[in-house]
Amino acid sequence: MDEELRILDRVDLPSALDALDDRIMGALALRRREAAAMPRMMALAAFISLAGGVFAGSAISQPAVAASPLAPFGPASALAPSTLLDVR
Repeated sequence: MDEELRILDRVDLPSALDALDDRIMGALALRRREAAAMPRMMALAAFISLAGGVFAGSAISQPAVAASPLAPFGPASALAPSTLLDVR
């Protein structure tokens, strides 16, 4: 094993290893900044979605119209579980 360590000691290290620590630390700092910005982005997306829904719901409103029964010979409330609940 001593011989292998001597061989490794004589071999020059690649120059990319010198910058490896800086690249790793830079990537970790970038992830930390992205993680800190994520809650703000989610809040902004939720606000835009809510505002768009409120705008679409209020700007494109149509007058309310009573629903007609599904069948002319059926009960007044087609969704009632029994005809005993019919109001007529």
